[in-house]
Amino acid sequence: MLSFEDDSSLTGLPGLAIPPTSGFVPATVARAPAEPSATHRRVSVEDKKVINSKADVNQLVPFKYRWAWEKYLAACANHWMPQEINMSRDIQLWKDPRGLTDDERRVVKRNLGFFVTADSLAANNIVLGTYRHITAPECRQYLLRQAFEEAIHTHAYQYIVESLDLDESEIFNAYHEVPSIREKDEFLVPFIDTLTDPAFVTGTPEADQKLLRSLIVFSCLMEGLFFYVGFAQILALGRQNKMTGAAEQYMYILRDESMHCNFGIDLVNQIKLENPHLWTARFREEMQELFRRAVELEYRYAEDTMPRGVLGLNAPMFKEYLRFIANRRCQQIGLDSLFPGAANPFPWMSEMVDLKKERNFFETRVIEYQSGGALSWD
Repeated sequence: MLSFEDDSSLTGLPGLAIPPTSGFVPATVARAPAEPSATHRRVSVEDKKVINSKADVNQLVPFKYRWAWEKYLAACANHWMPQEINMSRDIQLWKDPRGLTDDERRVVKRNLGFFVTADSLAANNIVLGTYRHITAPECRQYLLRQAFEEAIHTHAYQYIVESLDLDESEIFNAYHEVPSIREKDEFLVPFIDTLTDPAFVTGTPEADQKLLRSLIVFSCLMEGLFFYVGFAQILALGRQNKMTGAAEQYMYILRDESMHCNFGIDLVNQIKLENPHLWTARFREEMQELFRRAVELEYRYAEDTMPRGVLGLNAPMFKEYLRFIANRRCQQIGLDSLFPGAANPFPWMSEMVDLKKERNFFETRVIEYQSGGALSWD
């Protein structure tokens, strides 16, 4: 018999504080069911808040955060599936002993080693953590779509691994066994644990800052920084007409993750707007330290994935690139830039983010993959 009651037989995921939860109401607003009352009134726009709202989270309208709804609609229009991309050229190239250099093969395997579990971590953080604490239905709607996209990305990486007949055990255990990957995940896990802890509830300045801190880490540092060395490397392969099927999937993933990052930044800024007391000088200093640490960790990953120059890239170029991105993320949430004068050594990466303006350099078709009649040729 289907039951939504708490089941003590369920266990959490090992290594993360993600025990099962029950109920449909966020932990922040959980309370005993109210008796029917003549004083009941319908939800108004003024009742809604991103966090700590007492309004009914099941009522999507009236809209207050239309920006979140618009992002949800845009994400749905961008739907794609990995198996629609042809991997035959990638398979042929990978099987050819002279098709790729050892350094190029290292880049591919290190990339997959990080990403195959990174998007699972992101999905767990959304479904078992963030979603519980966000009380704006429009934002929750986008989070559900985002979680599905994280599943698609994990599917894509698995599809590439399977297509190339790679050692699945080696790739999927890289986040345990490869130090440069493990260090990035160890940096992220405490922020996942904060939000997925069933005892964690918002409603106090301290708790609300913990939530805000975790949201910034995941939007600006995980999705907005930790992914970009890998994206640049695989897309650089594609620009040289190598691993074109994998690169095409990475382009769609880059587009999705750019939207995730931008949604997270909008969410952070909305919480700041509604709760200005959280944005203290001390909190800002702490966030800047986290940004510096993240840049350091991602640069170590760049050094590990390409100990020698490859694809016209080298690790020192990524130091400048990561500093440029970190400055951009700081500016987007109202922090001072950390690395004055940092420039973008890969301007073509900026072009990749806006797929509406780009044509696929692997084939002759438009790369803007959208469902149904949503494709715009403007």
